[in-house]
This record gives sequence, structure tokens and C-alpha cells, in this order.
Amino acid sequence: MIELRQLRALSALRDTGSLVRAAERLHLTQSALSHLFREMEQRHNQPLFVRKSRPLCFTTAGLRLLQLADAVLPQVTLAQRDLARLACGQSGRLNIAIECHSCYQWLMPTLNTYRDDWPEVELDLCSGFHFAPLPALVRGDLDLVVTANPDTMLKDIHYQPLFSFEMCLALSRKHRLLEHGKRRWIAPKDLAGEVQITYPVERERLDIFQRFLDPAGVEPAEVRTAELTVMMVQLVASARGVCALPDWALHEYLQKGFIAQLRLGEKGLWSTLYAAVRADMLDQAYIVDFLQTARDTSFSHLNRIRAVT
Repeated sequence: MIELRQLRALSALRDTGSLVRAAERLHLTQSALSHLFREMEQRHNQPLFVRKSRPLCFTTAGLRLLQLADAVLPQVTLAQRDLARLACGQSGRLNIAIECHSCYQWLMPTLNTYRDDWPEVELDLCSGFHFAPLPALVRGDLDLVVTANPDTMLKDIHYQPLFSFEMCLALSRKHRLLEHGKRRWIAPKDLAGEVQITYPVERERLDIFQRFLDPAGVEPAEVRTAELTVMMVQLVASARGVCALPDWALHEYLQKGFIAQLRLGEKGLWSTLYAAVRADMLDQAYIVDFLQTARDTSFSHLNRIRAVT
């Protein structure tokens, strides 16, 4: 017998290319996922993929099951969505605010997919730069807020993790920190005296300060703001300063050779993105489906993100 959880596991392995990342996406331990694959292989009396192959290589049996997964899993998702509509109604309102412009890179494909799946939901989107979105969520002016800074003091707000991502430092290709060509990461002290370019938000909402510079007592020479990611990158490329942005937001500019990138700390500076939702909206089918669509789309479009376990 072939189970849906097995097809989902094999599909996740193909999409991520590794057991570690597939386990993260499925919210399983690596050992539990390995056990699941061994169980599948024993049941079918043949291997499904080649261990330690780079890139990951599937056997004929594995490819056949992936073909089945591609045919069946979308139909199951569609049926689940239709059943949810029948159970709780199809219409609703989804007013969303986001707290960073770099989120548009994964949010816009998410919204395009979501509009096709839920055409009857009234959808609206705004930036959270110029007002406080979380209090607006409490008041009912908004229905969902995408944030990396949960406020646990607000009552009746639930924070649903979407994914974790790495913040990296963007700098000019001729920056002094790249002079020897072998450096892969920097310490907070390396940024002393640098011009830090940020989005126009409060300092306490910026990871580069709260989790990297401030704990080390390091202060930049100046803080310069820009509302658009492309403006920040242009300033960096022109050697006007450095900025910390999600790895996915820098990927395009790195590929084109406009800027360079270094990790913030030897192990990197990782943050988690959340969807904040009021408790009374948490079980609404169109909210639940939006969260899942956001996760699925993000893992399809973004580099170096992790599932939150």
C-alpha cells in the first residue's frame, strides 16, 4: 500500500535535495524520515534513491513514485481545499501587512497562487513601514501581519512560523573586508565605523542591531535608510555603506556581480519569519490555506531557508 505521507516525503526529498532539509520541511527528525524511506524500500523490495549522490539521484522505482506524487498530491490538496470551503463558506477578507520590502520576492508569487485558489476572498496588501501593524491587527483593521519581530505582550495574537532565513551582509566588491579574498564571515567589531544602510524602521526591530552589533557594543559611524531593497543594494554597490538583508533578497544581485556578500558571524545570523493572526481567525480555512501556500511557495522560490521545527 502506498501512503500519502510517503509520497509527500519523497517529493520533499526531491525538492530540497537532502534528507536534512526534507526532514525540516516535513517537521520530522532526520532519523524518522530515514526510517520512513527504509520502510518504503523494504515494502517495494528495492532502493528509491542513491545515498550520498550529489546531486541526489533517484532510481527507476523512486522516479515512478515521484510521478505518482506529482499526479496525486495536487489533487488531494485541491479536494481538501474544496471540503474546507464547503464546511465553512468560501468568502472572507484577508488584509495583509508586511514589515519588510524584501518579503515581496516570495509574497507576490504566493498571492498570485492564492488568488487563483480563493478568488472569492477579498485580498488587500499594505506595507507596515509607516504605522504599527500588530496593534492594527488587534483592532481588526488587519487580518494577517508578516513579521520577524513577534510582540508576545499582545493578547489573542498567534504567531505561525513560516520559515527561517539567514541574514547576510551586502558590501561593495572592492570593500576593505574583502581585500584578502578568503574571508567568509565577519565579527561585529569588523563593522565598527561603517555606514549601516537599513529600512526605515525602529532600531529595535532590526536584527543587525539587536542580535549582532548591540550585544557586542559596536556602533556604526552612521545609519542611512532606504525604503526599497534595490535602493539599498545600489548604495552598497556604490560603496556608500553596507547592509544586512536576507540571503534570498541578495541572490539576484550576487549572480549579476553587482555586490559581494559575507556571513554575519561564523555560524550565520538566522531569523524566523512569522504570520501573525488573531485567535478568532486562526481556524478559518482561507487563512490556513494561505499559510500553507506561503510556505510551499517560499521553499520553491527562495534560497537558503529552513523549515521551523
